[in-house]
Amino acid sequence: MSVDVVIEDLRWESVGLPDIAERAADAALRHLGMRPDVWEIALLACDDGRIAALNADFRGKPAPTNVLSWPAEERGAAEPGMPPDVPDPDTETELGDIAISFDTMARETADQDVSLADHATHLIVHAVLHLLGYDHEDDRDAALMERLEVEILASLGVADPY
Repeated sequence: MSVDVVIEDLRWESVGLPDIAERAADAALRHLGMRPDVWEIALLACDDGRIAALNADFRGKPAPTNVLSWPAEERGAAEPGMPPDVPDPDTETELGDIAISFDTMARETADQDVSLADHATHLIVHAVLHLLGYDHEDDRDAALMERLEVEILASLGVADPY
């Protein structure tokens, strides 16, 4: 697994984000039966100003959010509640890009009484699932995605965030 982490906001350095990202992405891929060693993800560790600009540019929502993801290829399930097809490592190895905001994360961890490391782990797992075509637009898709997140997080010793 290769998670290329670019730290724009130096506050992320105290959290150990590169190790968290590698561990979370590896666990998500393994849980889905994928070999982590063949996939690449780019992760931008930023602040609310930067993620708000990205959210405005790409989603038309000029507000900060905790995490954004951009899959290298559009993927999705054929039917709601079903998993998307697994990408072919022989034709592509880049899964996509993720951005995560320190400011929003810090607010959420205080509100939820969880550690930054655990919450970052959760959001990276969540974003990796998005890169693979999972979403939560439909109730059945949301139930599948949440179940996977809880299972993956449990394998990492992180409590159910829901």
